Amino acid sequence: MIDVFRRWYARNFANPQTVILALILIIGSVLVVVMSNHLMPILVSIVIAYLFEGTVQKLGYIGVSRTIASSLMTALFLTMILLIFLVLLPMLSVQISDLFQKLPGMFARGQNLLSQLPQRYPDYVSDQQIQEVFSLVRREITSLGQQIVSLSFSSVISVITFMVYLILTPLMLFFFLKDKHLILYWLSRFMPRDTELVHDVWAELNVKIASYVRGKFMEVAIIWVTTYIGFALMGLNYAMLLSLLVGLSVIIPYVGATVVTIPVLLIAFFQFGTEPMFGYVLLFYGIVQFLDGNLLVPLLFSEVVNLHPVAIIVAVVFFGSLWGIWGVFFAIPLATLVQAVIKVWPAQKTMTTE
Repeated sequence: MIDVFRRWYARNFANPQTVILALILIIGSVLVVVMSNHLMPILVSIVIAYLFEGTVQKLGYIGVSRTIASSLMTALFLTMILLIFLVLLPMLSVQISDLFQKLPGMFARGQNLLSQLPQRYPDYVSDQQIQEVFSLVRREITSLGQQIVSLSFSSVISVITFMVYLILTPLMLFFFLKDKHLILYWLSRFMPRDTELVHDVWAELNVKIASYVRGKFMEVAIIWVTTYIGFALMGLNYAMLLSLLVGLSVIIPYVGATVVTIPVLLIAFFQFGTEPMFGYVLLFYGIVQFLDGNLLVPLLFSEVVNLHPVAIIVAVVFFGSLWGIWGVFFAIPLATLVQAVIKVWPAQKTMTTE
């Protein structure tokens, strides 16, 4: 048994560079898992820095200093935050409040419509099945209400934490953009000298993360705006709230679209019933999802997403269970990291055996 382990170790870790890479991956993973809550503003700032880094580089090509370009991007970020607070949040607040006020009426109308199904289709739907469905919906609504109440009592600390993050994030964003090369040089001083393998993996991963972050934000914005325009033109209630949910759903591949379909379907059904407009809403929503998966995603992520759908789903479940929403957001880049390490590792074994 010891000889088997020794041969396995010699085959996989004979090259010191593979040992360094393995240690960096292990230490980095443990650090993020243990201190994820404390590192949250830093992680958020890094993600936003990736979003604006491409623009900073383009401004540098035309002669704009990195300090000025970083200041402009930070000002743009603050403007976006201001618009969210002054325009988006009040609109969402009104729609959410109105939705909760109309939920009992919507539920009653839906119950009335569904109660007619056993009369129309007695061979397929029974009264008992309809009653079971409504009992399940009542339990879920009651549970949701209890969660909202408990959340409201614990929201004071969350608001304070959010305000602190709101102050720290723009500051760190500015310095991450302005002093990017100095920060990377400072970090490199703590690395071992023989790190060619680490540099190769990092170079590939860095490009893919940057492309993924920018592409994902573009995808969210395009789907959000497109869906809002379509819902608003069709007169669907809560168009802004639903379109925002549809836009954010693309963060979670495959699963997000399935989950968000439920509120879109229910609100459209409660508003339009069995009228043709209900079918038009679902048709439009289906077209958006089809174009997103078959046109927008390949266009934005052609160089990033080179993974099998099963690998993506497994990555979403695994990293999401470890790091929550951030694990879900970075599931594809992290899966790409695993893929890059797997590709490089056999190459190192070949080098050591030759």
